[in-house]
Amino acid sequence: MRSSRARSRAVLSMAATLPLLAGALALGIPNASADSAPGGRDALQGTKPAWATAGADLGATSDSGKVSVRVHLAGRDAKGLAAYAAAVSDPQSASYRKFLSADQAQARFGATQQQIDRVGRWLSSNGLTVTGSNRHYVSATGEVAAAEKAFGTQLRNYRKGGRTYRAPASTASVPAALSDAVLAVSGLDNAPHKSSHDEALPPPDAVFRNSGPFSTYYGSKTASSLPSAYGTKAPYAVKGYTGKQLRAAYGAGRWTGKGVTVAITDAYASPTIAKDAAEYAKRNGDAPYRRGQLTQVLPDDYTRTEECGASGWYGEETLDVEAVHAVAPAADIVYVGGASCYDADLLDSLNKVVDHRLADIVSNSWGDVEANETPDVAAAYDQVFMMGAIEGIGFYFSSGDDGDNVASTGTKQIDVPSNSAWVTSVGGTALAVGKHDKYQWETGWGTLKSSLSEDGKSWDGFPGAYTSGAGGGTSSSVKQPFYQRGVVPDSLARANGKQRMRTAPDIAAVADPNTGFLVGQTQTLPDGSLGYDEYRIGGTSLAAPVIAGVQALAQQAGHGRPLGFANPAIYARYGSKAYHDVTDHPLGPNRDLAVVRVDYANGVDAADGLLTSLRGLGKDASLKAVRGYDDVTGVGTPAAGYVNSYRFPFRRH
Repeated sequence: MRSSRARSRAVLSMAATLPLLAGALALGIPNASADSAPGGRDALQGTKPAWATAGADLGATSDSGKVSVRVHLAGRDAKGLAAYAAAVSDPQSASYRKFLSADQAQARFGATQQQIDRVGRWLSSNGLTVTGSNRHYVSATGEVAAAEKAFGTQLRNYRKGGRTYRAPASTASVPAALSDAVLAVSGLDNAPHKSSHDEALPPPDAVFRNSGPFSTYYGSKTASSLPSAYGTKAPYAVKGYTGKQLRAAYGAGRWTGKGVTVAITDAYASPTIAKDAAEYAKRNGDAPYRRGQLTQVLPDDYTRTEECGASGWYGEETLDVEAVHAVAPAADIVYVGGASCYDADLLDSLNKVVDHRLADIVSNSWGDVEANETPDVAAAYDQVFMMGAIEGIGFYFSSGDDGDNVASTGTKQIDVPSNSAWVTSVGGTALAVGKHDKYQWETGWGTLKSSLSEDGKSWDGFPGAYTSGAGGGTSSSVKQPFYQRGVVPDSLARANGKQRMRTAPDIAAVADPNTGFLVGQTQTLPDGSLGYDEYRIGGTSLAAPVIAGVQALAQQAGHGRPLGFANPAIYARYGSKAYHDVTDHPLGPNRDLAVVRVDYANGVDAADGLLTSLRGLGKDASLKAVRGYDDVTGVGTPAAGYVNSYRFPFRRH
């Protein structure tokens, strides 16, 4: 099966990625491609996954096995939806920012009750039991034999990654009479997970703390007694940047995000978020929260809490909320939690935002690799992104934390959902903010680690092994969108062949956990009690809410008018003074950069000793941050002129 678990994107300053989780996409509506179906039926493109090969075939699935599916509804005028979404997002279009209300969008492009009823009757007539329906899908369960009859395919077992999963042996299809109602079906190729209900959320994860010495700003404290690196003494890592430093670095000026609402989607919900966010703001100089400024929209029930590592998501929510508030202290924040880390539940969260127009900007710090994506879920994600676009809602997704993904998967590939042509993919940098909060430079986030030798006289294995970095690269499934034409070089757009494809990221912000953000959270202390603590964190999970906060400032600067899907406007500013053009060598071609980090061996205190390491900056696997657009930082990071450029219609000077 495709990995239906989304992975959060926060990276602790201690080491690697948190246990993570997954989504998907493509521009517009899937084409029929080479998939075919028997006469009188319409093929559902891509429902037979690539891994369901003859060599991996383990035989037919038992007819009495259980299947749960979602039939995603096409709605009215699917092609018209894509065209309208593009028009309202394009600054060159006469329809630019002529958004519809949620009710208008549903009336013009949403599914009809007739479509819902027709699909439900068809499923029932084939022996499946309809378990629910809404304006997005009809869900049903039943035996394998019934699903095979309904979708015109056989379900077989296949070996994948050492496990056995069920998948269609041929492309699934639906009766031609339903072609106007059905967008896609998901669930046929999923592993037979069994959800349990009425689950209680677990307590917070064990406490994590950073050891010193620290720099209070970049370069304020040099590791003068330790070995040199790249011909000089390296500074100690910062303790963690705060809102004042990030606002200064990205040109916030007088703007606060007043009148703008930012939504955050993750799985589950931190039980202490309100208290933690208020305490963090108080300790770190952020504006106190107004009554009602931070709200939550949560599911009635949670599932798969153990499988998804529910408590690991608390830190994700905490990071996202505190980062948005630090950058845009007057913006309203609504947290929309998913019932689990699976696509179906994360889609439900995104649909809540769109159906009820809960926000102008949506920050999302989760994803997976493109190889785990299937067209069915891709189409469902793109549909919600396009519906959001016509309502003036912009979606921002972290680009990933494993660079080109070769080290983690063995294959060079992009991440999803940030591969979608309908979202803003946010890459990552290492950020240097100096004395008096002055922006010094940025480099692409990519970390090499070498540990201090036992005798303390050298760095073992210098320059070190790759640990993590901003995700980026070229999609294998999504064609190049119009806004990337003439900006993304062909060396990237055509990296996978002759056809130009979607390249990520689009824009970037601080992500390197060695130059990361200070976050405050209630955690489980060594004695088992709960207590508030602060630690440094990074990852494109940080970059996404930072950019969401910057976009809230930009919307306020633009007289409060929603920005909507912002990529066309972001690319229109390419090459202007709105951006810092980030490269791997900001101080010159022969100047490599690094910081020294000291960590508690046990993550809590010095009882088990300290670990001292050198972290090289700007070394993102095979990805390179260069002058102009690149697949580490996109068009760059917001400069002092970025937010103000939205005050009036943008004109290149």
